[in-house]
Amino acid sequence: MILIADSGSTKCDWIVFNVNQSNIQSRIRTKGINPSILKKKAIHKTIRSSKELIACKEEISFIYFFGAGCNNEKSKEKIQSVLLHYYSNAKKIEIQEDIMLAVLSASIEPSVVCILGTGSNCCFFDGNKIEKRITSMGYLLMDEGSGNHLGKQLLKAYYFNELPNDLKFSFEKEFNLNSDKVLSKLYNSKTPNKYLAKYARFLFTNIENSYVQELVASCVSEFINKQLITYKEELEKKPLYFIGSVAYHAKKIINEELAKNNLKPVTLFIRRPLTMFIQKIQNNPKLLEKSFS
Repeated sequence: MILIADSGSTKCDWIVFNVNQSNIQSRIRTKGINPSILKKKAIHKTIRSSKELIACKEEISFIYFFGAGCNNEKSKEKIQSVLLHYYSNAKKIEIQEDIMLAVLSASIEPSVVCILGTGSNCCFFDGNKIEKRITSMGYLLMDEGSGNHLGKQLLKAYYFNELPNDLKFSFEKEFNLNSDKVLSKLYNSKTPNKYLAKYARFLFTNIENSYVQELVASCVSEFINKQLITYKEELEKKPLYFIGSVAYHAKKIINEELAKNNLKPVTLFIRRPLTMFIQKIQNNPKLLEKSFS
């Protein structure tokens, strides 16, 4: 059995995959596991809290963990040590950054791949390796176009009294916006990016509102101009993929902002990269080898 994980800061989706039968044994969802934010104790707690993950621990031979925050050896070692604690029978544990899963869910051919989920990222895949031209500095300094960025901009607009009255009323009705409570969540939470990202959902349920459209477009434009534009030469010849829930819900706006920058539209939006990846390895099991060649 193979255990495959797709983890962001908000949630982690796990699939137990039977390679011999080429089918999914079970799907599991836990809280997000981002090793750049969480300590080992919190990661242990997340895994222990899932009866399904514990129940299959003796059967797992290989683990492929794709996660936000897994972009350095220290973070990878943290995840590896926790997984080894539970899955001692595993012959191989591979830890890769979440953008690798995004790439593999899109295409194994050369392409430009973007992630807009709780966080954001962008890269060029040449068919063998990933090239990133902007060093990711995390949710405090970067994450343009992400759920974290959208939530932050929405809250700022609210507290600066910039929201139209109808939108302000709906926002107050849906969330407890007491300033002390919000500040406590922002500064005392272990995952403030996850907290901020939950406000992005409000934007997409009110996407017909012109103010919301402008706010989302502004965030998307920042992502294009700070990240995506660095791959302009590749975009002239290679396909462009956008991965993640924010990208999926903002696809109309994304294509509009791309057109404003004289860039071609997105080849494909993929909301759930893990689901797409599983479909691909069912058709081509050797794709698992390709990921880490």
